Amino acid sequence: MIDLFLFGILPYLTIAVAVTGLIWRYVTNQFSYSSVSSQFLENRQLFWGSVPWHYGIILILLGHLLGVLFPGGISAFNGVPVRLYILEGTALALGLLVLVGLVFLLLRRGTSARLRVVTTPMDVVLLVLLLIQVIAGIGIAVFYRWGSAWYVQTAAPYFWSVVTLSPKVTYISSLPLLVQVHAVNAFVLVGLFPFTRLVHMLSIPFAYLWRPYQIVMWYRRQPRSF
Repeated sequence: MIDLFLFGILPYLTIAVAVTGLIWRYVTNQFSYSSVSSQFLENRQLFWGSVPWHYGIILILLGHLLGVLFPGGISAFNGVPVRLYILEGTALALGLLVLVGLVFLLLRRGTSARLRVVTTPMDVVLLVLLLIQVIAGIGIAVFYRWGSAWYVQTAAPYFWSVVTLSPKVTYISSLPLLVQVHAVNAFVLVGLFPFTRLVHMLSIPFAYLWRPYQIVMWYRRQPRSF
């Protein structure tokens, strides 16, 4: 019964909350679709936290997505042991990179008095949940190796079963507890998405790719000659 709720009902519940929350936030305050940057309050630690976090998490999420979209291709790629070792080692290195960035962001929030003033409880909840997610992911990579091989045989078909509204709970419930924690925590993050700074992911200025060029001219007052 617990497995049915966690892996059969919770995904749809969190998606419904996320969609409703996004619509509500856009209707009531669309200008809040940003990261509410605090760079002007403290910049150095933000750099060492934000850069590894963003680059690492983007590549990790892309890897998860490729495993879901092209499970056969990933399996074929892993058919050569050297490729499997390189893929697993790269994924672990990216996970550690993300962990380093996240730790810097947490320290930044905790050690700067000016930042603590503008830090909301939801900021703390989000950072803690992200930390749990990253640590769980690294733990899976360390203790349950060759995840890219068994991921396409378990998580990928489970994802598609959820998409087709016929969740196959056994794909996840039969996996180790750490993997289940990783999955459930991901669902929780999806549900909290509209109420956190993560919503800035939807405000990426794609329009800059096709808008006309702008000419920016710099005028500087010429020194007077006496």
